[in-house]
Amino acid sequence: MIQDYQIQEFLRQAHRVGDAGLTLCSSGNISWRIGDEALVSGTGSWVPTLPKEKVSICRIADGEVLNGVKPSMESGFHLGVLRERPDCDVVLHFQSKYATVVSCMAETPKDFNVTAEVPCHVGREIPVIPYFRPGSPELAEAVKAALKDHNSALMLKHGQVVCGKTFDEVFERAMFFEMACRIIVLSGGKYNTLTAEEIDDLEAYVLGKKQK
Repeated sequence: MIQDYQIQEFLRQAHRVGDAGLTLCSSGNISWRIGDEALVSGTGSWVPTLPKEKVSICRIADGEVLNGVKPSMESGFHLGVLRERPDCDVVLHFQSKYATVVSCMAETPKDFNVTAEVPCHVGREIPVIPYFRPGSPELAEAVKAALKDHNSALMLKHGQVVCGKTFDEVFERAMFFEMACRIIVLSGGKYNTLTAEEIDDLEAYVLGKKQK
């Protein structure tokens, strides 16, 4: 059973996301797995000032609302990712300034690896999801598919979504995602990216992964 101290921690983490500028007013949403249930920011709620009465408790397996608070319209992909990824406990959908600009560009970048932090923390490959109406089953399925084997994704003309084991991991992932997009936008499209060999080197010596 979810305890009050866990709800308070969820609120603290939601406000942290807002304070960092990753969400604005009612944009964005966040979820946290606790056992077989999940805390999800409520529909229409403002993540930066999320109150306790706007936190929904949902059963992950079937999405049933357990406390009478309607979850975010994007709860479909939050719960879908939590079902698909038992290694992840936190999902964050955000719309930070530069990453959202990139999601609306006429030519979407194919490679986001502008600094070492991107392949090491965000992911060397970031799927780009076509536009689907926010809250639609189609978007939920597309996000779930994109994050099956990745930790970050860009949703065209919409925003971004990241997942991870902890709040810190997800927060770091989102912040470095935004940093990469800031570089891309401020460069005016003239930027360099790490080579595949350089990324392999980072994965071997920074992340400790064995090379093939």
